Amino acid sequence: MNGKIVGGVILVAAAIAGLALYYLQVYGYYHEAAAPDEGVSLVSISSNASEPILTDNFRAIDADSSPIRYRACFDTSLSLAMLSETYVVSDEVTPRNAPGWFDCFDAKAIAEEIEAGTALTFLGQKNVHFGVDRIVAITSDGRGYVWHELNDCGDKAYDGTVVGEACPERPAD
Repeated sequence: MNGKIVGGVILVAAAIAGLALYYLQVYGYYHEAAAPDEGVSLVSISSNASEPILTDNFRAIDADSSPIRYRACFDTSLSLAMLSETYVVSDEVTPRNAPGWFDCFDAKAIAEEIEAGTALTFLGQKNVHFGVDRIVAITSDGRGYVWHELNDCGDKAYDGTVVGEACPERPAD
């Protein structure tokens, strides 16, 4: 009889811990983020600086627990042809999943559009946080998506590899 009680307590504690972990990962740390003051920016080919682009219907979420939890959606009237001639294209990036409740950002659908060639990815900002770049994907019908991606310095810094001289100094916490 005592074993059943102890086993039941362990199962209830595990279920509560599992539910708490699920809630914290999907809902707990995320919050609605305001549109950046300068709007959505892309890195210009000519100046190598971030320049704002025309956007509408901006929505974003972020979390303080990780620099790669940022996700955003927007609309733009700019064409892919103009964007690809003016801004730095970012190759070989895959959108990161967003919580299911943030319904405008579907990483699988975005990845399919990128693979099909109906969307292009651009560098939005280099080192938005140390070792993290902002990536902006824009589809042929004017829908835009933003997420953060580890760059080479971030990959090295977070896996313990010596970062070397090509990476900026890591800021003190």
